[in-house]
Amino acid sequence: MVKIYHNPRCSKSRQALELLNSKNIDPEIILYLEKPLTTKEVEDILKMLKLSARDIMRKKEAEYKEMGLSDTNLDEKELIEAIVKVPKLLERPIVVNGDKAVIGRPLENILDIL
Repeated sequence: MVKIYHNPRCSKSRQALELLNSKNIDPEIILYLEKPLTTKEVEDILKMLKLSARDIMRKKEAEYKEMGLSDTNLDEKELIEAIVKVPKLLERPIVVNGDKAVIGRPLENILDIL
């Protein structure tokens, strides 16, 4: 089952969903801004992406600066909790297919896991 962590207001996220639909894939759409992810869900995504929490954070969001998340002394757990607390910090779109995941920037990344 393919999943997309989706923000309908984001053009890249909409393009990712269009790409999946063009491949006749009807993914499970996870509106993570409406229903924030749990700590375990973020940890699972990180494992599939083989990335750290900092790698999947939107560093240009005001909250990133306001929360002092650029502090290199923060550990992985603290960064994950920040994503759980403020879901818009999560980079988007993230597409999951089975045990593989990619950030859909650029969109071509998605093709690698289909």
